[in-house]
Amino acid sequence: MAAKFSLSETDDYSLTRVPREKRSSMWKILLIRIGSLTCISQLMLGAELGFGLSFWNAFWATIIGSVILQFVSFGLGVAGEKEGLSTSVLSRWTGFGRYGSAIVGGAFAISLTGWFGIQNSIFAEGIIAIVGKNLSFPLIAAITGIAVTVIVLFGFKMMSWTANIAVPGFLILIAWATYSMLKNHSLTHLMTMNPPGVLTMSAAITMVTGGFIVGCIITPDITRFAKCTKDVFWITVIGTLLGELCIGLLGVLMAHAIGSSSIMAIVYQLTGVFGVFLVIFSTLKLNDVNLYSSSLGISNFIEVVFHVEVNRGLITIILGVFGTILSIVGVINQFIAFLSLLGIVFPPIAGIMFIDYFVLKRSRKALDESRMRNTLPTHIERFHPMTLIAWVAGALAGYFITIGIPSITSILVSVIVYYLGMKIYPLFRVPNKEIQTNE
Repeated sequence: MAAKFSLSETDDYSLTRVPREKRSSMWKILLIRIGSLTCISQLMLGAELGFGLSFWNAFWATIIGSVILQFVSFGLGVAGEKEGLSTSVLSRWTGFGRYGSAIVGGAFAISLTGWFGIQNSIFAEGIIAIVGKNLSFPLIAAITGIAVTVIVLFGFKMMSWTANIAVPGFLILIAWATYSMLKNHSLTHLMTMNPPGVLTMSAAITMVTGGFIVGCIITPDITRFAKCTKDVFWITVIGTLLGELCIGLLGVLMAHAIGSSSIMAIVYQLTGVFGVFLVIFSTLKLNDVNLYSSSLGISNFIEVVFHVEVNRGLITIILGVFGTILSIVGVINQFIAFLSLLGIVFPPIAGIMFIDYFVLKRSRKALDESRMRNTLPTHIERFHPMTLIAWVAGALAGYFITIGIPSITSILVSVIVYYLGMKIYPLFRVPNKEIQTNE
């Protein structure tokens, strides 16, 4: 008798801790992480950098951006592993409180659904490039969006299985494209030539951090399945080295070689039809992470705002449809502006969570005690005004302060404002109210 499928099987601990006995091996999580970084969006980012910067300027922009991303990834990844919680739920006890975590979850969902639309557009364009230009883009985008939604519907296990195929395939593509590029171009020439366009260093670093800052902040979404801190270290370090440095810098060289920032044109010229096919499959791998974390963020948002627990599988279906519509209407055309916005708005979230969890430790006792019972703390701060002040201050500083690197500025300002505010604020008001949960 065939087993029946139920949406209840797809929730994947969206609002609870992942039990220790349900944790996965480092290799499975690492492949998912590599899949979210060794992807076409990193080549797109590298191509944009290479079109506007010399190789060495692009190199240093990538190095600086990668250090920021690694610091954020590892810090929050460790918190996710220790607590077994997704970023959205963890943020309830790392500065944002119950209602602030709803804002974080909603913001992540909007951002990641936008990424889903961008990647799905690339997915559909790749299929059209292979099969024929007479195909309808809206039709193909709808089909590819549905395909990714089905994969994410089944959660972490299906994503791990997909990564086993997609990651090696994409790395083969990169090796092939590199060989084709160096067969016709001198490496020395590519590294010393003037770029076709113009891009400032501060803008480049912001693009690097913006390109994966959301991915860094949602690192707990996958490291909550990790078994120890050492696993988190290797997951984040190897992912950053392969994705940001290797793939990103190869994108820079390819843009120099082809003289274009259009990644599909670059891949097609270097590898042909089969290369485009591999791009399609690797894009599917990245997009499942986008949709997965988006579904976790919305699950938290709905539970906080409406006091209703909606199954993550149902949310996945709704977001998958919405993201597919975004790709059909052309969200990819706003790619650079999208990266720049993310590089300023989201870093303060990471700074606030990091300082609250590792330095101020305001909720660590409650987290430690509830972790021993594999439950959630029974009390949650409603929302601390200093959190919103620090977040807004960091974002505005990153936007308006033109000296330095906007993404770093936004993190530093938010951290300083939050830390000092939390030290001074209690002196001027009564203790912040808490609410009791039923977890």
